[in-house]
Amino acid sequence: MVSADQPEPALDPALVGRAHRAVEPLHNHVYFVPETEQHLTAIGLRPGRMVYFAGRAAPMGAVGPGVVTATFSNFSPAIVGRHVPRAWTLASPEQVVTARAASARASLTRLLGGEEAAAAPEVTELTDLLVEACTVLTAEGRPLYAGHADLPWPEDPVTRLWHAASLLREWRGDGHVAVLVRAGLSGLEALVTHTATGRGFLPASAKATRGWSDEDWDAAAARLADRGLLDGDRLTEAGQRLRADLETETDALATAPWAHLGPERTARVVELGKRLSATLVTNGAYPAGVFAGR
Repeated sequence: MVSADQPEPALDPALVGRAHRAVEPLHNHVYFVPETEQHLTAIGLRPGRMVYFAGRAAPMGAVGPGVVTATFSNFSPAIVGRHVPRAWTLASPEQVVTARAASARASLTRLLGGEEAAAAPEVTELTDLLVEACTVLTAEGRPLYAGHADLPWPEDPVTRLWHAASLLREWRGDGHVAVLVRAGLSGLEALVTHTATGRGFLPASAKATRGWSDEDWDAAAARLADRGLLDGDRLTEAGQRLRADLETETDALATAPWAHLGPERTARVVELGKRLSATLVTNGAYPAGVFAGR
């Protein structure tokens, strides 16, 4: 028997999502800044999507297109296959990892306002909190996280902040992919439903960056409509419930690091993360015309 008087959860579930959103720009800005392409093309990679695929996959080693497609989830296999494994003939994964860390340090320092701003006490405080949160992350069922977790912790403080944010982001992302699989959504179908929420990528940007044709997109939308999840370019009530459930379940799978910190320190992560992420946005971390609301 289970008592009807259940204890209050130690951590507000909504706080998990807020912590993720506050911290994520500290990692994902690298996909949009010029420093990333500058550093990775300098070691031999071709500009554009190859930089993205090789940069993010390199911690897993010289993996093939199937592994990249599976772990990244919402990219067209055809676009992945154009760049992987060719990338590894131009630069080794070890070279890519080193160059990517250097680009992250350069971009994060610039976007925070320079070396002095990047060494501010609040940056150090947030770094310490995120590093502590990472101590309870585990690799089981989280392949993209596991590759990043095998890398040594950087000594440089700014790179250390970026690495901690990366570990948390990829750990959550692996859990999110598992939730999508459980819901019976392909990567493309998940992408279509997410753009239909009015958050994240705009549809044109999602197609362009993920390598999907209009025909691919329309076919996925038709399948979602057949399931009663999409009506035109809008989610139905069932689709809205599904998206809400996906986020709730993803948060549930991503609770461990924040439960480890506890509510007060997690709230502090949200406070500091939002402040620093807002600075990144103000200083031009993201281009116009990519995300809804930007």
